[in-house]
Amino acid sequence: MKTSEDEKWMSVALSEASRGFGLTAPNPPVGAVFVKDGVELARGWHRKSGAPHAERDALGKLEPGAARGTTVYVTLEPCSTSGRTGACTAALISVGVGRVVYGAEDPNPAHVGRADYLLRNAGIEVESGVLAKECEKSIRGFAMVQTGGRPWVIAKTAMSLDGKITRPPGEGQWLSGGEAREEVQLVRAEVDAIITSGETLRRDDPALTLRSKKISKDKRQPKRVVLTRDVIDRSKYQIFNDVHGDESLVYENVRTYDVLRTLSQKHGATMVLLEAGGSLIGSFLDQGLIDEWIIYLAPMVTGGPTPSVGGEGAFNLADRLGLKEVKIDRIGNDLRVRGFMSRERAVNLDR
Repeated sequence: MKTSEDEKWMSVALSEASRGFGLTAPNPPVGAVFVKDGVELARGWHRKSGAPHAERDALGKLEPGAARGTTVYVTLEPCSTSGRTGACTAALISVGVGRVVYGAEDPNPAHVGRADYLLRNAGIEVESGVLAKECEKSIRGFAMVQTGGRPWVIAKTAMSLDGKITRPPGEGQWLSGGEAREEVQLVRAEVDAIITSGETLRRDDPALTLRSKKISKDKRQPKRVVLTRDVIDRSKYQIFNDVHGDESLVYENVRTYDVLRTLSQKHGATMVLLEAGGSLIGSFLDQGLIDEWIIYLAPMVTGGPTPSVGGEGAFNLADRLGLKEVKIDRIGNDLRVRGFMSRERAVNLDR
């Protein structure tokens, strides 16, 4: 039975999990906390692929025998198969925990529910689904790879109040203010790749780098990915010639589906950020490949011919897609709208 006490400690585990956002791919960010008689004994989080999982990280902080009879709160169903660090279910059984409470089920269809069987068979009480929605949100990139065969795609755009990004030639690339641009840095820190278009590259020569002092030193520069129809002269653009240049990727006339699959399977990406002009964002939208939106509305009206989102678009009300869990906040002089695409299921790559 879910109780407020369970939710309290799961919130602690979620806080721990958030420390791993952007650091753990291809693994999910996970947090855990060990509690006994209402007192926290240890907490842990997964720092990077190959490092101890959250449960083992917390266990490493306990004295031998201290975990016996504890309740363990973990944001994701404990893993039941041995990888580089060993199965967490086996570790929890071996130290004699009394109860395991987790939030999100393992999104891998081959693994879901197996932890329940193993733990209960060892005499351990199991409770699942505590703050499930929040826990599922924290692993949404990992879950998309497991169920859809591609990374989770966040589309970020800044636009005028009339939905345009029209600028005269030679003017700076920014419509949004400094506070919004600083926030975008933190969003970049949570993804594994940043996708842009050849058109945006040629027009703006963006750096697409991490520059905020608030970003963990353990965060690696996300892959910078260019989708283009034409050959790119790499000598002209900074993303190919700075210290991270060797890791920048170009896909010329490659299907969007294949690019996303490659980013997931070859480069381990679970979360990607789409930062581009209206044509590429519209193409992703038409293909049903945008999962989340971040839109900055600048307090100006530009008019002109350049839309922030293009593509074919919807032709009737039934085809139009809305946002859910929408949050609207003021960031400096701009408004930020953030939400998830509202649809029955995300488009996967099985087509």
